[in-house]
Amino acid sequence: MVARIFSTIWLSFSQFDNRMFKISGINLTFVTVTQRMMFRIDQKDSSTSARAGVLRTAHGDIPTPVFMPVGTAGTVKGVLHRDLRTEIDARVILANTYHLYLRPGTGIINSAGGVHRFMSWDRPVLTDSGGYQVFSLAANRKLTEEGAIFRSHIDGSKHLFTPEKVIEIQRSLGSDIMMAFDECAPWPCDHGYALRSMELTHRWLDRCVDHLRKTEPLYGYEQMLFPIVQGAVYSDLRRASAERAASVEMAGIAIGGLSVGEPAGVMYEMTEVVNSILPEEKPRYLMGVGTPANILESIARGVDMFDCVMPSRNGRNGMLFTRDGIINIRNRRWAEDLSPVDAGSDSEISRTYSKAYLRHLVISGEMLGAQIATIHNLAFYLSLVREARKKILEGTFGPWKEETVKRISERV
Repeated sequence: MVARIFSTIWLSFSQFDNRMFKISGINLTFVTVTQRMMFRIDQKDSSTSARAGVLRTAHGDIPTPVFMPVGTAGTVKGVLHRDLRTEIDARVILANTYHLYLRPGTGIINSAGGVHRFMSWDRPVLTDSGGYQVFSLAANRKLTEEGAIFRSHIDGSKHLFTPEKVIEIQRSLGSDIMMAFDECAPWPCDHGYALRSMELTHRWLDRCVDHLRKTEPLYGYEQMLFPIVQGAVYSDLRRASAERAASVEMAGIAIGGLSVGEPAGVMYEMTEVVNSILPEEKPRYLMGVGTPANILESIARGVDMFDCVMPSRNGRNGMLFTRDGIINIRNRRWAEDLSPVDAGSDSEISRTYSKAYLRHLVISGEMLGAQIATIHNLAFYLSLVREARKKILEGTFGPWKEETVKRISERV
């Protein structure tokens, strides 16, 4: 009888956060499995699987589709937060658990009141769990059931990341969106390795969710947790992982382990497999993707959120993404071109400086050259996803995507 009453109460209140209830003088605390729905879909495209939506966070609403500039160590390299707001209009940025844990450390960030106050950023922040960074340290890490043992790339010191520790670090950071700890399988890898890796990721996910329930946010606002779908390039594993990630009923779901070297067509195929299973009412985040064309093609397949270092890293090396195609500003042909970097850009910086001037700065190794190129590329990426959202709302995304992908992929 007691078990039946408890079960009924659990189901009745499962949509709420941690609550204390009093029944016949007995205080009972129920810790729920699910997170509250924070995402709405405003429009679905009729000819593709694209969606326009809004993800609500404690630090503001995020219109989707969205691209998140990568601020690994609490900064987007070479870009002032003023320019992230005004020139780029970044609605959310990504910071990295691994890097912030090693330097400056969670102690000082906690003392500041969380990563938003530490870096003076009042918009949403998503933190990667550090799983990909640990994966990239293949020569200096060891995976066990408990977690990942690795050596710092800074000083060689030894550390252990467990699912529980990664949740605690992200609680200390206070990010709006936290990522579950996972293993990113390398490409290529055989089916057996991918299966073992996926199963380890699932066991770690259970521990992440369990520790999330046992801990509270430190700064007075809600934090979301996204599980990560793995499975390498194997459809059966991707289906199994998508089902497992959906079953824990968190606020959103990420797709990891793609854009790690596999052909773009395989990435699109795996994305379609996963999105055919993931719940439509949850935001979908394709991690580490990609080129402008990759992003539009993935939006067409039902992805809502993206991040990638490409616009900033490639910009620092002289590659510019524009509405008319890809420019290598180091080429001699731009040396006397006094036209703006991009006359039609939303960014004043892109409209102000000429290609000849930017080439001069980049060739000379001037810091300003890297800054202008980075701001331009990020402004282009954000403008591209805003335009994609507009076309979805208008019902014209499909034809626009086909024409735009061809144009922006050309080498100018």
